[in-house]
Amino acid sequence: MRPSLLAAAAVAGSVFLSAPAFAHHSFAAEFDQSARIELTGTVTKVEWMNPHAHFSLAVKDANGKVTIWDLETGSPNALARRGVTRHSIKEGDTLKVVGYRAKDGSNLASAGTVTFPDGTSAFAGTSGDGGPTR
Repeated sequence: MRPSLLAAAAVAGSVFLSAPAFAHHSFAAEFDQSARIELTGTVTKVEWMNPHAHFSLAVKDANGKVTIWDLETGSPNALARRGVTRHSIKEGDTLKVVGYRAKDGSNLASAGTVTFPDGTSAFAGTSGDGGPTR
């Protein structure tokens, strides 16, 4: 194999193998543990995927203005170990979420505790990557 072709193959292989590392981040890299928020709203979208599941929540303010929040949770596997499955969070459900806002001030937050329509709650956070444990 020519040296230039070998070098190109090595670079392509290293990019391919490191791609999953770019997809994941630590809690502290994106979220502010001192920026605790409480949101109550209606689920508009659920994305059950690795490395973190997400759901969107339509939250009304006192004036009736609706803001869509993206809530990031732990991995689907971590959630399942806590009793939260892909069927636990459904579009149309009204949820209360206590979490931590993104450092960039966007409408993105790391979900901590999620309270479901039946009043039960579960920890949905990302403590395995430096986030709060409750």
